[in-house]
Amino acid sequence: MPHLVELAIFAACLAATPCVAQNFRMAMSSPPTSMDPHFQNITSNANVLEHMFEPLVSRDADGKLVPALAQSWRMVDALNWEFTIRKGAKFSDGSDVTAEDVIHSLDRPATIRNSPASFTLFTKAIVGKKAVDAHTVRLTTSQPSPLLLSDLTSLLVVSKKASEGLASDDFAGGRGMVGSGPYRFVKFQRDDRIEMARNETYSGAERSPWSTVTIRFISNPSSRVAALLAGDVQAIENVPPADVARVRDDANLTLVTKTSYRVVFLFADWRDKSPFVTDRSGAVLARNPLKDVRVRRALSMAINRDAIRDRVMDGLSESTENLAAPGSPGYNQALVPPKFDAAGAKKLLAEAGYPSGFGLTLHGPNNRLVNDEKVAQAVAQMFTRAGVDTKVETMPMAVFAPRGGKHEFSVALIGWGNANDLTNALRALIACEDPATGMGVVNWSAYCNPKVDALLSKALSTLDDGDRARLLEETAALVSADVALIPLYFQVSAWAVRKGIDFSGRGDERTYAFSFKPASAKDRR
Repeated sequence: MPHLVELAIFAACLAATPCVAQNFRMAMSSPPTSMDPHFQNITSNANVLEHMFEPLVSRDADGKLVPALAQSWRMVDALNWEFTIRKGAKFSDGSDVTAEDVIHSLDRPATIRNSPASFTLFTKAIVGKKAVDAHTVRLTTSQPSPLLLSDLTSLLVVSKKASEGLASDDFAGGRGMVGSGPYRFVKFQRDDRIEMARNETYSGAERSPWSTVTIRFISNPSSRVAALLAGDVQAIENVPPADVARVRDDANLTLVTKTSYRVVFLFADWRDKSPFVTDRSGAVLARNPLKDVRVRRALSMAINRDAIRDRVMDGLSESTENLAAPGSPGYNQALVPPKFDAAGAKKLLAEAGYPSGFGLTLHGPNNRLVNDEKVAQAVAQMFTRAGVDTKVETMPMAVFAPRGGKHEFSVALIGWGNANDLTNALRALIACEDPATGMGVVNWSAYCNPKVDALLSKALSTLDDGDRARLLEETAALVSADVALIPLYFQVSAWAVRKGIDFSGRGDERTYAFSFKPASAKDRR
């Protein structure tokens, strides 16, 4: 009899695609720094947590706003919005998702202390929250807020009952891990893996075909590819450029690529004195040369972006002078990357008073961006050829981000996902740092230009899309003229998937287990 049961199960699985693989395993390149959904606004955290928690509003693979926990919304007037929670929405513990849970989740980011990148950036515009009824929330903004829906995509809803009073560190052990997303929390092993199971209470549009999901965190690119080839995982993100051709030619694998909204750039310290800017003997300079726009422009000119694309990224980058992706609000077509000119860079340095250059340490992560450490090394070599003797120090993102938030670097390599709009980058990276307004929460360079802030403030209250786009383009031009940051390229994301599984890439670089589907029988033939 057991033998007949096994045959019946096998036959059923042949007929029903979801039976082909109930357990799904994938590898991500960067582990989360925290399991608290409101601790740090960083993609590696959100990518994991959005499996278990939902925002009111989400984005599809191409950046379009779509319903999530809120099945609908309406603008009551210029300052008031109402959101209706999805019918039948429940948390993984079986309790109903209510308006009070939403309000608690919008209030909670302001209670988090020592966040390296606070979510208050997305909540400051909201000055009033009201539960109209158990499943309807009214939000009031201080001024017309065209970005409210976009902001809400970053704010995950947690259970008030399960999370109230918890410290951020409590979440890693499972306390507070009660969400309404497609999966429920099972186990978290820091820097190693997270295990999840399908949330049987999930009421979203499409249930996941996977009964269990394991996400492994494998920072080393070669090890990530090896795990895929060995069958330890069925999919990986951030295929290293050097392995793209190998994956593409492997009959057992599928390569998926998509240009992301993530811009990779350099911060340059604007303070009077900077800790890693030195003379040739290694002594910190009393006056920071990075404050001079000619020096910052020289550094940008010294970078051969085409060489980075061709030799370091193997084609997985698109050079840019913009912080906004092409076609998105704020993208300025008139801005083009400076032409690589090492001799011109040396001339600018001499004009700024540094004919012999100076010393510099370039910092960066080594497990966050595609080939981040190699890119940092390449940039350092280019700076050195232009007369700025540059060393490199890289570290895991969990160490790098807190140090950057404390302004411990002089020049730092990092990336920012724009959610298909320039405004978030301007608010977080460029605006004058102001904890009271939530502006400049990731402004590691200490850049501050009141003209930029004035234009941004106007854009943030302009409801007309065309007018707002023009304001953002004007702001982008001013930021570029200041060399407030040094944009390098937009990252091209690459995933590798084993045959028998369908997957389409996303512009926001998210890698969701529920986006992978068992291929149809026709596709598998």
